[in-house]
Amino acid sequence: MDHRLRSRGEKKMEKMEKVIKESGENPLNPDVFKILARRFNRSSGRAGKPILKWTDVQNWFIEKQQCLMSKNTNKLPAVQEGDSDMSKGEKIVDLSKLEFEAKSSDNAWYDVEVFITHRFISSGPEVLVRYVGFGIEEDEWIHVKNVRERSIPIEHSECHKVMIGDTVLCFQEKTDQARYYDAQVMNIQRKLHDIRGCRCIFLIRYEHDDSEESVRLKRLCCQPEY
Repeated sequence: MDHRLRSRGEKKMEKMEKVIKESGENPLNPDVFKILARRFNRSSGRAGKPILKWTDVQNWFIEKQQCLMSKNTNKLPAVQEGDSDMSKGEKIVDLSKLEFEAKSSDNAWYDVEVFITHRFISSGPEVLVRYVGFGIEEDEWIHVKNVRERSIPIEHSECHKVMIGDTVLCFQEKTDQARYYDAQVMNIQRKLHDIRGCRCIFLIRYEHDDSEESVRLKRLCCQPEY
């Protein structure tokens, strides 16, 4: 997802140091990674794929933290061998290519660059995320239920897989903003494809404001392996 309208602003070193200090002092609680792993394994996009262990997610988290804070002398806690619940001989899942998106307070979805740290509050576990293309001043606490694998564009040859009632991620473009929101497919006008690709028209209803719009396939995204 390339369209991002919030300004980056200038970096504030004091704030960065505060984030790094906070992350370094907070232990990496396994409960956060277990919740994330359960959510990813239940998603339709992971059907037929190896099961993600919570330790896989934890290792990914630590690796991203280390990349973000490589210039800082504080060392992040290492994963204890005894923490792993993976059986001997079981295939290790490679998360190096796994990417995420998070639902912001404006109800739009943004690509996650890194999970900085986490916390537990009365409403449940949250992660502090940094969005792709944004500075540290835009870091945001997000409930783990609002984190998922990054959506991907739907190929022209796969438009027949989109059905009425499906939930998709739709690019909404207005005069003052352009963002990605969850939407429900209300109706579909199937048309013959031509050299330009899919010519079908999809009537969608945005979940955040119940507004409706007719869009082409190029504005729709879905979870991996739609």
